[in-house]
Amino acid sequence: MSAKPSWIYRERFTVTEVTSVTTELCKMRNWFQYACDPVDTVPCKIPRNYDPTLHPFEVPREYVRALNATKLERVFAKPFLASLDGHRDGVNCLAKHPKSLATVLSGACDGEVRIWNLTKQKCIRAIQAHEGFVRGMCTRFCGTSFFTVGDDKTVKQWKMDAPAYGEEEEPLHTILGKTVYTGIDHHWKEAVFATCGQQVDIWDEQRTSPICSMTWGFDSISSVKFNPIETFLLGSCASDRNIVLYDMRQSTPLKKVILDMRTNTICWNPMEAFIFTAANEDYNLYTFDMRALDTPVMVHMDHVSAVLDVDYSPTGKEFVSASFDKSIRIFPVDKSRSREVYHTKRMQHVICVKWTSDSKYIMCGSDEMNIRLWKANASEKLGVLTSREKAAKDYNQKLKEKFRHHPHIKRIARHRHLPKSIYSQIQEQRIMKEARRRKEINRLKHSKPGSVPIVSEKKKHVVAVVK
Repeated sequence: MSAKPSWIYRERFTVTEVTSVTTELCKMRNWFQYACDPVDTVPCKIPRNYDPTLHPFEVPREYVRALNATKLERVFAKPFLASLDGHRDGVNCLAKHPKSLATVLSGACDGEVRIWNLTKQKCIRAIQAHEGFVRGMCTRFCGTSFFTVGDDKTVKQWKMDAPAYGEEEEPLHTILGKTVYTGIDHHWKEAVFATCGQQVDIWDEQRTSPICSMTWGFDSISSVKFNPIETFLLGSCASDRNIVLYDMRQSTPLKKVILDMRTNTICWNPMEAFIFTAANEDYNLYTFDMRALDTPVMVHMDHVSAVLDVDYSPTGKEFVSASFDKSIRIFPVDKSRSREVYHTKRMQHVICVKWTSDSKYIMCGSDEMNIRLWKANASEKLGVLTSREKAAKDYNQKLKEKFRHHPHIKRIARHRHLPKSIYSQIQEQRIMKEARRRKEINRLKHSKPGSVPIVSEKKKHVVAVVK
């Protein structure tokens, strides 16, 4: 055993001794930072033996960390950010600016259109666009102008920029129609837009008459949407329970699927060309592949009233839905149950919803004249994250994924506080569903083998597919 240096037993030290000790401590600190900091430009490879006998408490330790991460996620889940007040009637439609993340357009039931700056959370422009409801809005693909349709049977094109001082607020173009237009959408790459009402009309921006008109059935069409990838495809939903697909290059519709109840609107997946999701009156959402319409890819069930609007995130992995039950829900595309539900005490029937282009925020417009801004990830920290925070966030996320099927962690992660009205309706629907299931089991049990067909949940709601 080596002898201790003599200066350890002294109370006073020379300057040289203090300097040498400080230098050694700095070297040790730098070495530990170099070895332990995971974000260094030149990482130090530390060997590790993964033999479980050498780490007997690794899984219990990670479980405790996953449990704490799940609890903290629920503690810091504060999704509501802001409320944009200013409309004097219910908000009926929303539109996003294709170039600016901070610009949002909204149309109300009194015919007023407002342009909002989300960064400042204030209205920068208000236009009295129509007499009666603003039924639909869309922006031009380059963002220089936007289109509105209303109950006054007109289609109007407006400049995105405010008029100069002293200049009157007038539309660039006005198209007078014969019937009420209920929806509008713009082509993603060309100067073409589509409107719906009694029929689907395709318009060129430079003409006052439609290029072509397509119809299949006799009821009014409530919504029309262009495909963002296969831009010549578009889909519409009508009051006679139909979802109809069209191709602009043909003069006739492509396919039609008939559901049990009416579909309010559809939305195309921005990452998968043939996938779209329909918001239905039977409280469900249906994700279809247009190449096989006889069976939905997934049935999304959690709402307790009619679903009025749906919009995809830019990643194509999730979508948000707005419902008459005064709530909005976020669904993963491949899951039948929602991962998140947002509601407030004052929020009424949610009519429209949009997911922002940076995939971080959600906007919804409701009956009580407010536009609300939410975080897409309820517990996400806003602002710039340090390298340590990013590493801790990624580590906790991996732990939660690893232990997500553990009963205790699963219960905490899934628990949500719901309004009494929604909670009681969920219990009532659960009882009704269980009664229907018992009835089907009894029919199968007491019937001749093969006389009662077994129909899956996905095929129950599709009545027919017409080509």
